[in-house]
Amino acid sequence: MIDEQKILYSKTNSFSKFIIDYLESKDNSSKYTSLPNIEDFEKQISEKKNHSINRSLLVDILLKQNKGLALSKKSNSNIQSLRLENTFSVTTGHQLSLFTGPLYVIYKIISTINLCDQLNNKYSENKFVPIYWMASEDHDFNEINHINLFGEKIEWNSKQSGAVGKMQLDDFNKVILELKKTLGSNINSDKLIEIFESSYLRSENLADATRKLVQEIFGKYGLIIIDGDCKDLKRIFIPFIKKDILYNGFVEAIKKSSSIFSKDYKQQVFVRDSNFFKLSKGKRELITEEITEREIDDFPHTFSPNVLLRPLYQEVVLPNIAYVGGGAELSYWMQLKLAFKQEKIPFPVLVLRNSALILSQKQSQKILKLGFKLSDIFSPLDDLKKQYVFSISEKVISLDKEIEDISLIYRRIESKTDDQSMQNSIQAMLQKQLSLIKSLQQKLIRLEKKNHEISINQITNIKNSLFPNNTLQERCHNLSEYYFKYGDNFIETIKSNFDPLNPNFVILTFKK
Repeated sequence: MIDEQKILYSKTNSFSKFIIDYLESKDNSSKYTSLPNIEDFEKQISEKKNHSINRSLLVDILLKQNKGLALSKKSNSNIQSLRLENTFSVTTGHQLSLFTGPLYVIYKIISTINLCDQLNNKYSENKFVPIYWMASEDHDFNEINHINLFGEKIEWNSKQSGAVGKMQLDDFNKVILELKKTLGSNINSDKLIEIFESSYLRSENLADATRKLVQEIFGKYGLIIIDGDCKDLKRIFIPFIKKDILYNGFVEAIKKSSSIFSKDYKQQVFVRDSNFFKLSKGKRELITEEITEREIDDFPHTFSPNVLLRPLYQEVVLPNIAYVGGGAELSYWMQLKLAFKQEKIPFPVLVLRNSALILSQKQSQKILKLGFKLSDIFSPLDDLKKQYVFSISEKVISLDKEIEDISLIYRRIESKTDDQSMQNSIQAMLQKQLSLIKSLQQKLIRLEKKNHEISINQITNIKNSLFPNNTLQERCHNLSEYYFKYGDNFIETIKSNFDPLNPNFVILTFKK
């Protein structure tokens, strides 16, 4: 059994001003794409229908990339359906994180699948298929080479460099052995280890392993996996590669969009004159040498778009109507609006992925027994301690009433004179008094904390376990930890409780 609650994203203290404004549809619509409401997709579908996509080539590439993979019947059907003009995609993407990486990667994929389910129900004359775009050209190995599991760091130490998707897995058995040791053995973990071994120990490189792993977990939902590191796909993108590298043709549009966005919100990505890296064996480097038009024509696969041009690449080759991502991703997409407009490419609906806080029944019961609501756990630790002390103390240790009374006395004294210098002196004396009273209140709180040390330690332990390193659980924990406890039921439960068009943070208590 599962208990589910929802809390507004704005109440979690974990999301940017832009994301809160976006979800609440606040202000200045010129900054936004179509808002993530089911009715808004009708316009998006119409726009994408008028944008030409080489569907036959796309399907051929997908079949080639997934050749030899045990594709689910639904995934294969979804790939074939992309030949049809009334089939559209909803896409998410991520780096090739080890063992799927932090939980939010799983949440992105599930949100994408669920959005397709909703669109298929609403617009049944069309078909919508979920796509996972593997960011296999990224080269920040230190970001993807480890997971956190039960407080331990499982790490793949390799001296390889360059695009991570091409990294060989010859020495990966050591990582699997370390994972086995940390994870332990039960019916769930044994099944998961078998999936990991099949994916990583029987693949040539990290891109192949990630494709196998993600398909094994999500294939039954019809997920399609695509690798943008593809010569044939990049041939389609040649005009854009030339425009950027040879003529810096996107910098002004991106700078203008970024400038508009940064008037109200934090700019996510620094804008460069050129937005491509050069790929070579073991390397992905910024372009410093002179590039010729012929080189781009002959070797398009050696040019790798950065974070700002990858979305454009994606929308050029896919019949895509929506992108599902995290807060930072949605922010940098907003820096691209005018580049899309410049190229007359439909800008997709941006959908914030769902987020969740996973609790065991024991954790949930402890929180409630301490007198909190489950949603209170998002408050800062010091606030939780203070709230607890105030709620259980037999003495009235809050001095708010006294502070109010003293302030009133000083206001009365101040009203007896019109002399500004005297009024300033009275205000200074008031502030000194208030400072002393607040200091006294802190001493009273510390004394009460000592009297309830066991409960205070419980609050600290619960907070630290659910928010490791003072960050959201989903940014630190890995799927393995929860699959070990709940097996396939974990994925199914997340899927049944996620609604990507509902701007709520989900709190789930697993009862075992």
